Amino acid sequence: MAQAPGGIDWSQPWLQSLRARGEPTAAVVRVGCSVAEALNRAGDAPVRFVPQSALPPGTAYESFIFQHRSVPTRDNLHDFFNGLCWQHFPALKTRLNQLQAAEIAAQGLRPQRGPLRDALTLFDENAAFLIAPPPLWQALAARDWRRLFVALRPLWAEARLVLFGHALLEKLVEPRKPITAHVYCPQNAIDSVADMDVSIAGDLDAARLASKPFLPLPVLGVPGWWGGNEDFSFYDDPLVFRPGRVSITNTTKDAA
Repeated sequence: MAQAPGGIDWSQPWLQSLRARGEPTAAVVRVGCSVAEALNRAGDAPVRFVPQSALPPGTAYESFIFQHRSVPTRDNLHDFFNGLCWQHFPALKTRLNQLQAAEIAAQGLRPQRGPLRDALTLFDENAAFLIAPPPLWQALAARDWRRLFVALRPLWAEARLVLFGHALLEKLVEPRKPITAHVYCPQNAIDSVADMDVSIAGDLDAARLASKPFLPLPVLGVPGWWGGNEDFSFYDDPLVFRPGRVSITNTTKDAA
């Protein structure tokens, strides 16, 4: 890998949902297996992982996956986390790939992706999912960071933030304060983490995705996710916790 999987701190709170599969898979890579081979040994994915060289020149990555049920995979952290997400969110990753492949088939490959493919890529690379009481959604939608993380801090005991984007997970191998997730605002409420994969896969709609229904969330601001945020001056950095209100329609639990 470009960065050794031994550098992943699996005790971090944002990795707990992936740890059971991810830690032993990383150990297999450390002893000399390719990322693709290690992911295949772990199983639990609706696709096979193949070397990047299996992708023919000029063939769209998403179309190849759709046609062959195989994911070209490089020996790096980015593709390692992508594979873990295929294992952990099989229905959702399959749905995203279907939408990407359908859009490529309809529009062809263009220099610019267009709003739907942009949104699909943003989702795949940087999305997170939030189960939380309505006041937290409302504060997040308003970017009222002091209310979200300080005044409403006790409510975070009732919340669950699950990271999905593999680029987001890769960045958090070396945590930095500015790292920001795009929280997806589904049309239908997510009832539980156990149902999250199937629920969000069923929620995805091309027209809504093209409107980019996301809310930015600096993830190290989440209570319990970073020791530094116990000092509330952590949230006074305007370059990270930017003020302003975002208008998102039909968001979960009245998030707008």
